[in-house]
Amino acid sequence: MEPSPSSPPSSGEQAAATSPDVPADAAPRGARQRPAGGPAPATPRRLGPIPLDWRAAVIVAAVVLIVSGILAAGTGYVYGPYAGQPSTISGRVPEDDRGIQQLASRLRARQKDLTGRLAAMAPRGVYIVIDQTQNRLYLRRGDETLLQAVCSTGSGMVLRESTGKKREWVFDSPRGRFEVRSVNRNPVWAKPDWAFVEESQPIPRNPADRLEYGSLGEYALHFGDGFMIHGTLYERLLGRAVSHGCIRVGRDDLRKVWANARVGTQIFIY
Repeated sequence: MEPSPSSPPSSGEQAAATSPDVPADAAPRGARQRPAGGPAPATPRRLGPIPLDWRAAVIVAAVVLIVSGILAAGTGYVYGPYAGQPSTISGRVPEDDRGIQQLASRLRARQKDLTGRLAAMAPRGVYIVIDQTQNRLYLRRGDETLLQAVCSTGSGMVLRESTGKKREWVFDSPRGRFEVRSVNRNPVWAKPDWAFVEESQPIPRNPADRLEYGSLGEYALHFGDGFMIHGTLYERLLGRAVSHGCIRVGRDDLRKVWANARVGTQIFIY
């Protein structure tokens, strides 16, 4: 009887039907035969993909022994409360009064020498210190503070040009030692390219179109690479890192800086 078209024969049935040398009741090669009427072999118990037999028990026991050994051995660290060691004095300390007096005399001479060297390295006359962390400007003369003013320093923002040369600007204030190179009353700002990129405006070709009046306040102290100490129209933002790298100061404080600073005045920014 030929198989029905709706139920095609399996590959084994096809092999049996087409090969006259294979008996109809022959088992597939490699299959284990069991006696007719005998009990079916027991299926091993499993925990997911892991068979629960004697081999798995041996592996689990070995892992437990290894982990127990590691825990017993420890990491080698001995934990205990921290005990600060008493400070020690390097060198030999004399025990008699005369030796102690001589040692104290040498230490005083050393202190005097170091103090003189430090004073020689200190800036002369009036100088300016700018603390970017606290946004503070200090006008100082030696150890005397003439003015402590709130200022604004660089924001650290990054501006990228979306078209053209694809340039990038980082608005950080510089750090280090500088000096006033030039001073201006009623300064005029020649806006750089980034000012127009930031405002999504075309960069002008005529230099006169770059000039902006009044935005830098009454005075400007230039200290190189386009950086200045100048005034601002937005004094409510003083104390925040919001500038494009220059040091912004309020009007009254800027007047005091202008009255004391000169070309060559040192500026320390940190």
